[in-house]
Amino acid sequence: MAYTPTGKHLIAGNWVASADTFASSPATGPSHTFSKGTPALVDQAAKAAEEAFETYAYSTREERAAFLEAIAEEIDARGDAITEIGSQETGLPEARLVGERGRTVGQLRLFASHIRKGDYLDRRHDEALPDRKPLPRPDLKMVQRPIGPVAVFGASNFPLAFSTAGGDTAAALAAGCPVVVKAHDAHPGTGEIVASAIDAAIKRCGVHPGVFSLVHGGSRDVGQALVQHPLIKAVGFTGSLGGGRALYDLCAQRPEPIPFFGELGSVNPMFMLPKAVATRGETIAKGWVGSLTMGAGQFCTNPGIVVLLKGADADKYVETATEALSAVGPQTMLTDGIADAYRKGATKIAGTEGVRSVLTSTCDLRNATPYLFQTTAKDWLDNHVLGEEVFGPLGLIVIAESEDEMVAMARSLSGQLTASIHLADGDEALGKRLMPILERKAGRVLANGFPTGVEVADSMVHGGPYPASTNFGATSVGTLSIRRFLRPVCYQDIPAALLPIDLA
Repeated sequence: MAYTPTGKHLIAGNWVASADTFASSPATGPSHTFSKGTPALVDQAAKAAEEAFETYAYSTREERAAFLEAIAEEIDARGDAITEIGSQETGLPEARLVGERGRTVGQLRLFASHIRKGDYLDRRHDEALPDRKPLPRPDLKMVQRPIGPVAVFGASNFPLAFSTAGGDTAAALAAGCPVVVKAHDAHPGTGEIVASAIDAAIKRCGVHPGVFSLVHGGSRDVGQALVQHPLIKAVGFTGSLGGGRALYDLCAQRPEPIPFFGELGSVNPMFMLPKAVATRGETIAKGWVGSLTMGAGQFCTNPGIVVLLKGADADKYVETATEALSAVGPQTMLTDGIADAYRKGATKIAGTEGVRSVLTSTCDLRNATPYLFQTTAKDWLDNHVLGEEVFGPLGLIVIAESEDEMVAMARSLSGQLTASIHLADGDEALGKRLMPILERKAGRVLANGFPTGVEVADSMVHGGPYPASTNFGATSVGTLSIRRFLRPVCYQDIPAALLPIDLA
């Protein structure tokens, strides 16, 4: 059954309208009217979250796990309606949205399983030594505790997995922290229906309704009010470098600065070592094209840069990639703004000294086809703009004159979410030169693979040095992401009756 949005905010269990409205801008289907968020609504949501924290932070791990699983069940129960409105708003195909919903509910269930085990609490105990000389030692216990209400900003490119009930929300709820979500204007109807699923799970499980609120956007002051609200203790964000840096600065400027966990994207360079290119260059080139154009290139792990050593094998790689990219038809981009930024980014790259256009493209309104450019390592090193992300299916091939130039490129990289090496027998020496550099540059290093497709697992790291993310010690994907919303507390000589349930 089709879902018609109410256009309202969800504030602590109540669906609330505001006076000003905005219209959605769907890729297909009807536009809908949504209430604009306000700082006053943010204040209501944050105060309700603080009230909920007093009970939710002290709930059992089993209670929180059951709540996460209930959210997953309620999302699945609305699956067809989510797919329909999500496809209308974003232009993403049905199969992609069905898969993303599976990822979203899968991570909720994974986090439920993870917190039941309790390992994430990093519990430690140093027993009292009353007879130690010259001074006795007190009894010391340590455990990770939730930090307080968390603000989450929905992402434009993942209307489910990185938005209303996505990774940041799931991690915060698993940790014991209430959440206030700012819905993304690109898919407000999708955000609303997912919020209704969370609301239903709250009622099923008897959780305090302030544990989750959703406020629509419509103006910049909503986001500013959210990150600056004194009751918000951390922020999760996935989006652009410019928008993320602005919010990060606001968090740092607060009277009480708070952590801003921003995932801001990267160019995800791929280093093609000579033996690998010689033995399977055509296969790698086709695989790269598939990864580059997946989802119209609108993935934060989109591999935008390929580095090759000069020679006939590199020429063949470029030829194969060009042919494969030429066969890729137009794809709908997520928003008008993203499509416009894609056009401007391509124009900027094309106008940079030393860059040759290998495959030109078009971006008619929200329908985009790939661009492919080529340059030398020297020109790349001389022009920092060539290392900046262009969000979309744009590829840049960089030809290095020598292994030393390839290594120099690796050293000059800014922080990345991923870095990849393709190698074969005989490439190990160059690979060993690159690895110590790349592990300092990226949160995830791949061999003989492509970075699109981020596994939700215990070992995953989706983050990296700035500007890939604002906190190099954290990840926004995988069970380790829960630790972002916890802090260690030591309990000295505290009677068992007063300890948190996870230590008692």
